[in-house]
Amino acid sequence: MLTKIIKGCQQRQRDSQKELYEKFYAYGMSITLRYADSRDQGVEILNDSFMKVFENIRKFDSERPFKPWLRRIIINTAIDHYHRNKKVRELSNYEITENSMAEDEKILSGISYEEIIDMMQELSPAYRAVFNLHVIEGFSHEEIAEKLGISVGTSKSNLSKAKKNLRVILEKNLM
Repeated sequence: MLTKIIKGCQQRQRDSQKELYEKFYAYGMSITLRYADSRDQGVEILNDSFMKVFENIRKFDSERPFKPWLRRIIINTAIDHYHRNKKVRELSNYEITENSMAEDEKILSGISYEEIIDMMQELSPAYRAVFNLHVIEGFSHEEIAEKLGISVGTSKSNLSKAKKNLRVILEKNLM
């Protein structure tokens, strides 16, 4: 079924493109929302991603799984979006408080996925990007530094600050 849809997309058939988009919309949004400032921005990143998919689907190797290929395009598009908007953003500063790990785990057990995404969107774009790339996607600080055009030290610092700020956001939203 997926092979047929992909072949249709390679032939630029609109019905196949629509079917592929609908089939992977939720999957794509689950990725973009972790990088976006809002749901609207997540949709924008996802739509840009699918434009890249449709432009490059002829290069897709049908011997390989489709989902990882799509995921890489979505993540790279989110990073591109971050770079484009980097100059117009202001970094948010949050007061940092300390929490024990036991308290964090207790708090996290009662939070829905949507609430976590909303809280992550409160992080500054720089912190959110590093947090997602390292914690969620598993990239090393060296890889993150290269992708975002920052130093390894900045990547490590942003990750640390992101974690601390998430604790503050969690406390604020759950008190």
